[in-house]
Order: sequence, then structure tokens, then C-alpha cells
Amino acid sequence: MKPWLGSASHARWLEAESDRLLAFSRGSRHPAGGFAWLDDDGRAQLDRPVQLWITCRMTHVFALGALMGRPGCASLVDHGIGALTGRFHDDERSGWYAAVDADGPRTEQKSAYEHAFVVLAASSAVVAGRPGAPALLEEALEVLLTRFWDDEHGMVVEEWDRSWSTLDPYRGVNANMHTVEALLAASSATADDRLLQHALRIVARVVHDLARSHEWRIPEHFDEQWQPLLEYNADAPAHPFRPYGATIGHWLEWSRLTLHLRAALGEDAAPDWMLDDARSLFDAAVREGWSVDGAPGFVYTVDWSGRPVVRERMHWVAAEATAAAAALHDATGDAAYAQWYQTWWDHIADVVLDLRGGSWRHELDTSNQPSALVWEGKPDTYHAVQATLIPRLPLAPALASAVGEGLLRQG
Repeated sequence: MKPWLGSASHARWLEAESDRLLAFSRGSRHPAGGFAWLDDDGRAQLDRPVQLWITCRMTHVFALGALMGRPGCASLVDHGIGALTGRFHDDERSGWYAAVDADGPRTEQKSAYEHAFVVLAASSAVVAGRPGAPALLEEALEVLLTRFWDDEHGMVVEEWDRSWSTLDPYRGVNANMHTVEALLAASSATADDRLLQHALRIVARVVHDLARSHEWRIPEHFDEQWQPLLEYNADAPAHPFRPYGATIGHWLEWSRLTLHLRAALGEDAAPDWMLDDARSLFDAAVREGWSVDGAPGFVYTVDWSGRPVVRERMHWVAAEATAAAAALHDATGDAAYAQWYQTWWDHIADVVLDLRGGSWRHELDTSNQPSALVWEGKPDTYHAVQATLIPRLPLAPALASAVGEGLLRQG
């Protein structure tokens, strides 16, 4: 059978799925600004606080839609920028609030995770040529690199209070992963290659140091001296952002991001270990995460011996699996990655795509039936949309820039 990767007919299928996801996404526009959490049927949950991370992700998604020439997406990017320069922005002390409602900020803590997504959204909006985006990106990069960047350790710290005077002692790898993604996007949008060196320091620490020294099970949680806290949240293993143990989907995401960074640096300039480490992370995710408990799907987390802890299947892990397989196939030409790619898209089509309610089912149980142990509803379409684009794009530049340069392979 002809491999799907690179075929015109598969590209057409991916394009149709991109459009189906964009159509579902339009319902997230919040009338007060930003983008709302959507329920299983795509209804905006207007009684919930509006989340910064969702607003940024959806602004990024609509920027991709605008760059693909989808009518109506540009105005939704502008809607997102309006919220990021308006209701989410701390005009007095700079930075962005993590959540807001009709009464204002719901929390005054300022976290690197959300701020990385501001950089991503602004970068994609810059590439899409939206008004206000360049100033937003300039400020977002300044805040990220002056407030969160820890130059001693080559990582970003996690969370400040509103006044930037008290730093939480917790350190996390998830925020650093999305910082790498954001720096790749910003470097492509601004042609500032210096940002890639920050990204490289993070990837070297997490992938080449921490992952390798823990049998590719990436520690997620750390104290203020960057010492791993391996038992963190052992009593709350299904936490949506800080689960106990090692998170399978992040190994796949780090694998892919390592390859994007390698391509952005140029293979001659990139460290030799990057390709081998990306392969190793992918292999570990397959070995310890895929179909390990009697049913197809990736478990959410494993303990430090590789045994499953939370067995629910997250849509975003399947999305990142296809993207990592496509990226490794691009980097190596190895047919095994093309086969895994097809296996996982078949799995997504069988149980993850929601052709009645729209979008993808965000969480499934161990029998691949809808579940809500970790996530309720369908908060955003960021992972799913990217999964439909990455197989049709080169590894560099970053997604929005590649689409903007006309590099998206069409059917």
C-alpha cells in the first residue's frame, strides 16, 4: 500500500479535517472578548471564566486559518488580539492574567505556561499581518525573557504574583516545552535567530540531560533549585496540568519540537544528539504508552518504572503521536514512522473523531468510550488542527510562517 505521507489524496483528507475543525472552532468566540471553553457539542460555556491559554491557542488557530485563506478567520484573530491587549492585559504592571470573567481577573498569578502561548498567538498573528500583532509580540517576548527566563539554569521559571515580586518555588517542564514552541514561532516571525539559542538551552536540559538520565521518562516537576520532585502530586495523579509521574504525550511533543529546532538551526549547526534523542523519546512513548493495557490508545501517564498510572486516552496525545511520526519520517525517511503515522490516524478516525458533536473527543476511557476524568468538553482545537498541518509542512520554519510562505502541501 502506498504510504499516506506525501500522497495527494491524504493531503486532501487532512485539508478537509482542518476545515471541519475550523468550523467547529468558530463557536468559541466569546462576546465579551477572548475565546470560550466549548462543551461536547461545541456550545460556548459563557458562565465559565475565560482562560488565557484557550484564547491564545484559538487566536493561533484562527491565524493559521487566515493564512490558509479561510474567510472569516482574520476577524477572529483580531478578536483574540483585542482580548490580549484588553481584558487579559495588566495595564499597570505588565503581563497577562490567566483567567478573567465579567468582574475582571479571576487570579492575579502570572504563569510562564500562559505567557508562552501569548508569544505563540502574537507570532502567528504577526505572520498573518493582523493589526496590533507586532506590538503585542514585542511586549510578550520582553515579558517572557525578562520575567521568566532563568539564565543560570537555561529554563523558564513557573509563576509570579501580579507585582512580579514573589516567585513561586515550583518549577515545571510543561511551561518550558511550550516556551520552546513559542520561541520557534517568534524566531520565524521576526527573523531573530537569537531566540533559537534560548530554545536550544531548554531542549538540551530537558531532552539531552533529564530525559536521557531518566530512561526517557521526562520528569515534569521540580523545586526552585531544579531538583526533580518525582513524587509530586502522587495523591492527584490525574491533574490536567501537573499530573504525577511522566506524561507520555509530552515525550512525543518534545521529540517533534527537537526536530523542529534542529531544522531551524540547520543540520550542520545543530548538535549531533538531537536526531538520536528525538528517536529515543518516540520509541519510549510507543514502548510504554501505546496499547499497553489491552486496548488501542496511549495511556496518559506512567510511573518511574514505566507502569501506567492514569490510563485515560487524551486526544492531544494521539494528535502529537501523528505529528511526531510525520516529523521523524521527514527527518529520516524511515518507513517505520510512516506506518506508525497511519496506525494512529486510523485510531483517531475509529474512536477520536466526533462526527456528530464536532471536533475530536478530548478524552476516552480504557475502553475508548467518552470520559471526563481529566477534561470536560472540548476546550480548544489547537493540537488537532496542528496535527492536520504538520504532515503537510517542512520542519522549518514554524507553522504559521511555513503556511504564510506557501509551503503547505495541497491535495
